[in-house]
Amino acid sequence: MPYTIAEKILLKHSGQKSIKPGEFIQAKVDVALANDITAPLAISEFKKSGFKHVFSKNKIVLVPDHFAPAKDLKSANQCKVLADFAKEHGIKNYFEIGRMGIEHALLPEKGIVLPGDLVIGSDSHTCTYGALGIYATGMGSTDLARAYIDGKCWLKVPASIKFIYKGKLRKWVSGKDLILYTIGQIGVDGALYKIMEFCGPVIRKLGMDDRFAICNMAIEAGARAGLIEPDNKTKKFVAGFKRKPKFYYSDADANYEQIYEWDVTKLEPQVSCPHLPSNVKPVSSLKNVKIDQSVIGSCTNGRISDLRIAASLLKGKTVARRVKLIVFPATQKIYLQAVKEGLAEIFVKAGGVFSTPTCGPCLGGHMGILADGEIAIATTNRNFLGRMGSPKSFVYLSNPAVAAASAITGRITHPAAL
Repeated sequence: MPYTIAEKILLKHSGQKSIKPGEFIQAKVDVALANDITAPLAISEFKKSGFKHVFSKNKIVLVPDHFAPAKDLKSANQCKVLADFAKEHGIKNYFEIGRMGIEHALLPEKGIVLPGDLVIGSDSHTCTYGALGIYATGMGSTDLARAYIDGKCWLKVPASIKFIYKGKLRKWVSGKDLILYTIGQIGVDGALYKIMEFCGPVIRKLGMDDRFAICNMAIEAGARAGLIEPDNKTKKFVAGFKRKPKFYYSDADANYEQIYEWDVTKLEPQVSCPHLPSNVKPVSSLKNVKIDQSVIGSCTNGRISDLRIAASLLKGKTVARRVKLIVFPATQKIYLQAVKEGLAEIFVKAGGVFSTPTCGPCLGGHMGILADGEIAIATTNRNFLGRMGSPKSFVYLSNPAVAAASAITGRITHPAAL
């Protein structure tokens, strides 16, 4: 029976002889992830269950990254719950301040998640890892608590949708623009409880950072997971890690519920306007939108290539006087690399703030909350009403080049206009 890459991974982890979309399966997980917001509830439910030992000391991952560094006493206590649980159970993959990073950049960087894995996380953007050919999906904290007990979870097998991108990308157009364009075309529920499989010659030419950005936002179209088949770039990325990857590929005659095919040669940078990721417009149509803040970073676009692109535009220039520029590298390794390459200096000299890794501003947590009436452009993944602070604020989503160019001019700007 022909299968998609997602179905093959689920079949392998279920131990069944066959599966089909719509069927419920019980599957073994390779990694169970949580952060300082979602882990405390999972830990509480695990303790209530009466079990004394977790299923694995190596497969549970705890990353305090949302309100970390702790913004107040409540968030400090949340983080302490993770630290105490990790110590009690000998959890290997607990990442304290100074060693942590934004979880969805940190785990691939550390080789904790690898091609062929089944990864669950109590964070919706767990789907990021699909860029490596991983079935990775978000779920609730109580589901995670169950996985802590026996390393298993219940899943409903989703149908798959294939997205084929052809043509050649213009300068300043990136993976972020492809996923924003896609969400704009199909809507925030266009892939509801489906798998988004991204392929075609344009995808194959993209680097891993762009692929992570694409899969990261699959959830913004309602998808359970977003996947890209492994290739030589994938294999190079995972080479050298201790655990061995398993590469799966979709069969040529695999069944897809729907297939989309676009030539993106003429695509310009895309911007998602308030208050939905699907409210997408080309950057050239937003010339008169003034901004108060530009945020570059997050689990979507906080990788080293993103910082290099932004710095290339900001070098020798100054951020508009009334604009706040906040730059968040996604991990400590990326932070250090940006310092070595002089990128951090470029951001600071331009009038920006170069911050330690944190999810803070993305969810309106801290280190960049918007006030009433303020407008931000951000390389993050959501722009829901009140997402970054006040429900009277406005968030536009873009790629790093647009965010950097806009910080310089004080209004949403195409990088080519500088």
